[in-house]
Amino acid sequence: MSNNQVIQNSGLFRVGDRVQLTGPKGRMNTISLQAGLTFHTHRGILAHDDIIGQPDGSVVTNNVGVEHLALRPLLVDFVMSMPRGAAIIYPKDAAQILAQADVFPGATVVEAGVGSGALSLWLLRAIGPAGRLASFERREEFADVARDNIATFLGNDPENWSITLGDLAETLPKTMPAQSVDRVVLDMLAPWECLGSVSDVLKPGGVLLCYVATVTQLSRVAEAIRGTGFYTNPDSSETMIRGWHVEGLAVRPDHRMIGHTGFLITARRLAPDTILPELKRRPSKTDFNDADVEAWTPGALGERNVSAKVMRKRVRIAGTSADLSKARDLDAG
Repeated sequence: MSNNQVIQNSGLFRVGDRVQLTGPKGRMNTISLQAGLTFHTHRGILAHDDIIGQPDGSVVTNNVGVEHLALRPLLVDFVMSMPRGAAIIYPKDAAQILAQADVFPGATVVEAGVGSGALSLWLLRAIGPAGRLASFERREEFADVARDNIATFLGNDPENWSITLGDLAETLPKTMPAQSVDRVVLDMLAPWECLGSVSDVLKPGGVLLCYVATVTQLSRVAEAIRGTGFYTNPDSSETMIRGWHVEGLAVRPDHRMIGHTGFLITARRLAPDTILPELKRRPSKTDFNDADVEAWTPGALGERNVSAKVMRKRVRIAGTSADLSKARDLDAG
């Protein structure tokens, strides 16, 4: 393992460590420990020296007796709070990307674009020191933010990671030899524009994964992948997470959930000159005529029209129920 990927994840807090402090109301702040400095809140001052030398998971007290839980931040904590040049790929999607693309230790992975570096951190962790991550980004300011974020979390610049500035379709053939890449992850507006270059560098059996935000992007990239003739039929999915409140017998789903953030679409590279067997499935219809429209009218669908007599009865029943409820409330008052 190269020295630049040895990360201190346990043991006593040291100068330079990042520490996540959680106050009594659950508010979290992340600081970098430096000798002689202090952390200020509206409820007192906490000296860094009081944290240095303490074990991970300790409770430290500030000058007015307010307690804070001190923990080293997890990668998920870091990516959610780090500076952002572009929108990040959320941890729920990053986890699925690692799984669906089958990113493994020692893999050679191409990533475009790099954004703020969130996915890069997950990929670097998955491929390990024996792997290689080649990231591509059009905008220099985004690349700068990503470099800084990765250096902040890892402590320095990984030797097995590179960022190439420029358009992927133009720079990828100049950077990666043909059939040298195990996995390709595309997080960009128009991934279909890069399929030619990606197909050349991806090994037979390698995985292409595209992350797109909208249904129209999903449809277009799926048809573009099919149109190349170089891939298996693509699979599409999205991931949603719903937390649960669990306290004693009070067990219920949270009122909020992490819903749609993006679609994942994956396909595998076929061997050269391979023709994918045709799937037996019903043909899809992409156009329509007046007969098709008529087929979707309420009458054609068998929708039952309520007769006037039945409707009057339902109104009467509803009115009676309302009167009974009003009378009950009056009696109760």
